Amino acid sequence: MIKKMLSKDCIDLNLKATTKDGVIEELVTVLYNAGKLNDKEEFKKAILAREAQSSTGLEEGIAIPHGKSAAVKVPSIAFGRSKAGIDFNSLDGEPSTLFFMIAAPENATDSHIETLSQLTTLLMDDDVRENLLNATTDDEIFEILNLDVQKEINPKSEDTGYDVLAVTACPTGIAHTYMAAEALNKAAKNMGIKIKVETNGSTGVKNLLTDEDIKNAKGIIVAADKNVDMERFNGKNVEIVPVKDGIKRPKELIEVALEGKAPIYSSKSSGGSAKSSSKNERSGFYKHLMSGVSNMLPFVVGGGILIAISFIFGINASNPADPSYSPIAKLLMDIGGGNAFFLMIPVLAGFIGMSIADRPGFAPAMVGGLISANNGGGFLGAIVGGFLGGYIVVGLKKAFSVLPEKLEGIKPVLLYPLFGILITGFLMYAVVIDPVAAMNTGVTNFLNGLGTGNLVLLGVILGGMMAVDMGGPVNKAAFTFGIATIASNNYYPHAAVMAGGMVPPLAIALATTFFKNKFDEDERDAGKINYIMGASFITEGAIPFAAADPIRVIPACILGSALAGGLSMFFGCTLPAPHGGLFVLPIIGHPIMYLFAVTLGSILSAIIIGVTKPNKQ
Repeated sequence: MIKKMLSKDCIDLNLKATTKDGVIEELVTVLYNAGKLNDKEEFKKAILAREAQSSTGLEEGIAIPHGKSAAVKVPSIAFGRSKAGIDFNSLDGEPSTLFFMIAAPENATDSHIETLSQLTTLLMDDDVRENLLNATTDDEIFEILNLDVQKEINPKSEDTGYDVLAVTACPTGIAHTYMAAEALNKAAKNMGIKIKVETNGSTGVKNLLTDEDIKNAKGIIVAADKNVDMERFNGKNVEIVPVKDGIKRPKELIEVALEGKAPIYSSKSSGGSAKSSSKNERSGFYKHLMSGVSNMLPFVVGGGILIAISFIFGINASNPADPSYSPIAKLLMDIGGGNAFFLMIPVLAGFIGMSIADRPGFAPAMVGGLISANNGGGFLGAIVGGFLGGYIVVGLKKAFSVLPEKLEGIKPVLLYPLFGILITGFLMYAVVIDPVAAMNTGVTNFLNGLGTGNLVLLGVILGGMMAVDMGGPVNKAAFTFGIATIASNNYYPHAAVMAGGMVPPLAIALATTFFKNKFDEDERDAGKINYIMGASFITEGAIPFAAADPIRVIPACILGSALAGGLSMFFGCTLPAPHGGLFVLPIIGHPIMYLFAVTLGSILSAIIIGVTKPNKQ
């Protein structure tokens, strides 16, 4: 397949680009100039859309951007090389030197995925990579890339008595799935061990493990970052690790499997499926929390940007009673604020519950999140609701395990949702919501009692409160107080409120820009959107980051927001508008000093986040 798709006119041994976008532009141009594309820009969009999902920068200096598009005339590969190395957001954080761009027609089968698997398998060979880096002509590259391309990822054997079995799977089902399979096969061959590796790739399960294979195996390795069928391994020694461990330490995993040191697997305790975790990775609370955060993020980003766009028509243009009313602004605000932002809280809770108890945990946890959203609990209440719903279902599973087997079918469709939603809802109303409401009332009363006797202190408190729960009851109490002071013609407090509310998303944006090693690729991409949200006074943009790491992010944001609010008061800044961020800068009193206050607060929070957060592995 590689031989058919690669031609000498699609090889560039001296890429001039120094950035990821530059590499993509250069390789797309190579394909277009070679007559492989109908429309250069259209195919580039397909490549960028794929990169937006997750980087195709792998490890060992390899990057394989790929895409399907109607702009492709014939399935093709472009090869480029940069000996200096280019930051391609690779999985190991190292610069990429070898680039393969795969172009597939829109109506093509999954042949380009098969090509990907062949490439990743071929490039696992250290000699191949070294030869590619040192080649001086296109002919040499062409020769190297056609060596062993027919090599099987899972070599066949007439002997079905395998010592060790393995399953590999990654979220996209492309590169790492096959790289891990190849690494395990190679290590087993060197050790003289018979192994069979099942790949759960994007084109489906290949080299499926049979009941006979499983029965006779001494041990099983599951190197996976997504759920795979585990029930078949009941009673066997199974080592469950991330897919990257299958690539980096295959020999060690095989030795553990052979010696029977892996734990005995039981589907009753895991729900019949498994995703890896390792001693080097966070699990438990953090894993469940991140599941909710990652699924909430699209609602925050999409909704926040729509709200920001609506402000372009006027700060109050979404209000039919306002002279600046625009139907378009109202539509944008209704979609972004009334729906996307409303859904993000229940979604956060729902996917926390689902991570804890699988699908049965989703509905009770989502109801818990909805109760929080409707009753002032904010994202902190939703986190409580998510964990509450998830662990209640875990308890129900154990409680109902004594029921006759013939009732198994009604548990997920009747018993779990009925009792899960009932108990979660009851506890949210009876235990969780009232204390949150009481806290909200207490904070509001405190602010009203404080008045304006000490403006700087008031600014510090109001600014800090905006970052406590970022849209929750404490934030809303400060915001409501600021609006009330506007109504009484006191424009100082609300300036401090908006300054404090702008800091968290701007701090996140700065931190993800200047402390890249502290965040993964998805977080860095989401961080860029926070520049827009911060400038638009949409504090909620920082929620996914605060929810993912509350111990570090929330205190850092509170300090920066408090500084911004206090400085706003110190400089005598005023704000007669209820909202708007930088859109209302012309009507802010002392606008330059106001920008200075917001900037200084954002920088302080960003530095604290960058210093306190650990590096991403």
